[in-house]
Amino acid sequence: MSYFLFVDESGQDHGPSPYEVLAGVAIQDTRLWNLISDLKAAERSFFGARVTLGPGELKATKLLKRKTFRLARQLPAFPIMERTALAEAAILEGERPTRERLTALAQAKVDYCTYVLARCAVHNVRFFASIVLPDAERPTGSMLRKDYAYLFERFYYFVDAQPEHERGFVIFDEIEGSRAQLLSDQMSAYFEQTRTGQRRASRIIPEPFFVHSELTTGVQIADLVAYVISWNVRVGGMDRPRREELDPLGLAVLGGRHRAVVPRVGYPDGFLVWSFAVIDDLRPRTEIEDDHQRGVREASMEYVMA
Repeated sequence: MSYFLFVDESGQDHGPSPYEVLAGVAIQDTRLWNLISDLKAAERSFFGARVTLGPGELKATKLLKRKTFRLARQLPAFPIMERTALAEAAILEGERPTRERLTALAQAKVDYCTYVLARCAVHNVRFFASIVLPDAERPTGSMLRKDYAYLFERFYYFVDAQPEHERGFVIFDEIEGSRAQLLSDQMSAYFEQTRTGQRRASRIIPEPFFVHSELTTGVQIADLVAYVISWNVRVGGMDRPRREELDPLGLAVLGGRHRAVVPRVGYPDGFLVWSFAVIDDLRPRTEIEDDHQRGVREASMEYVMA
């Protein structure tokens, strides 16, 4: 058996997002199709049709923007069947939707995201993230960035805790060809030419796969997780304002973290490592003058409610 780590990012365009987040969701191969089937059926149940089969895509930036919550609250909650019919009408006849249709669609969007994370818990999906602080130093060389390295590290700890025959595969949202080639080359160099990477390649296949996000449910889940972390989850020194309306989703994301206990000198019972890393310096060690400053703060269990 194997685990697929679907990876997506939020905030890398340096727009309004509080943090840059590289998120991964790990799904066991034997559970993957059942989860995909669940969420395909959920699209029809919440929106009346498969949204991803049309011109739209279930991106968190569209589903969970502030306007969605404002519209969802402007009328009482609709009964489920009525809400679905109104939401479908809003999608199919979107030029001049009525107030009722807009409200129903907004309510469906919020509940759909809640449902996605709930089904992830049922299928034992684990969440991983490298969270980059806004003032993090940027690398100048061509080595693998630290947010990718720490994401792979956390995924390795997870896979390494599984039966010995299981392996991990890394699947990215498709990016422009030259960027994809660069990332593939950097991953090859990391996993094949560094001692740490060689050890982790025993459990993680070093070559990435690239897919279309609008056609790949796992990447859409990673997109949702990355967005919720950026705008709501606050751990390990993250102090930027958060959106409180996302609290139920933030708690669900935190519930999907992986807790690893790894061997380390001076820790006879092992060292606790959570699957979320908060990073204040993206440069690899070779670019950092002080080798003792690793530039990462382990995310604690505490969920800071500002």
